[in-house]
Amino acid sequence: MNALSGVKRKMALGITTLAAIAVSAVPGSAAPATGPTDHWGVITRNTIGSPAAALRSGPFGSFGVTGAAARPPYGTGSLGIEVADNATSLTPPSEKVDFGNEVDFYGNPVLGLTRVGFHVFQTGENTAHGGPGNMPNIRFEINPRLTAASGTTYSSMVWAPPASPVTDRWSPYLDATTTGVWFLTGAAGTATGCNVSTPCTFPQLKTALNDGGQAPTIYTAAVGKGRDNLWAGAVDGLRINQNIYDFEAGGVRALRAN
Repeated sequence: MNALSGVKRKMALGITTLAAIAVSAVPGSAAPATGPTDHWGVITRNTIGSPAAALRSGPFGSFGVTGAAARPPYGTGSLGIEVADNATSLTPPSEKVDFGNEVDFYGNPVLGLTRVGFHVFQTGENTAHGGPGNMPNIRFEINPRLTAASGTTYSSMVWAPPASPVTDRWSPYLDATTTGVWFLTGAAGTATGCNVSTPCTFPQLKTALNDGGQAPTIYTAAVGKGRDNLWAGAVDGLRINQNIYDFEAGGVRALRAN
């Protein structure tokens, strides 16, 4: 019995050591986080056409690329996204997809968002199709609760990232709180002035949403693309406040940012 107990103890220590190595190998100094991660998937309400948003291995490369930029920034997988620009009979004819979580962020305060961003695998083909700004987005569906638009209970809060500094490889972390622009859809965009025509910085957006009414709350959080240019690439390491969401072929892991 003592020998068997010793073997079990060594196996447990070995598993613990492997887990520690796996976590320490993750860039960005992150550790396992608690909480469910099984609520992620394609948000069917927000899907137009037949786009693809699926957990996958890689991408690794492109060919000839080595080092950290040649592999996903966390683990070995990512969220692959593909949308077409002319694939439906609608107006416009482009596709749209959101891969997100409709459960775990529900009711959280919008003004409590302090850290948001991701890593992207951008290609030269994507920039050729739609320019350097042809990028996926982060989207929060929210209840804006604006005094200036008191009857409005829904808006999409969208981050349009800056151009990726690299193509055909993984980008560094793109910080949505300090780069790119944000806008609100619908009446909330009109009331705040932070709309698709006149987007705002992240601090400007939070100030506009804090107009003296009830605090705005989140419905859902997602990574998405469309409706605009065709795009095929990947996203990993979605950060929302203290958690980093690592997209893997077998599921979504939540890592705690240190």
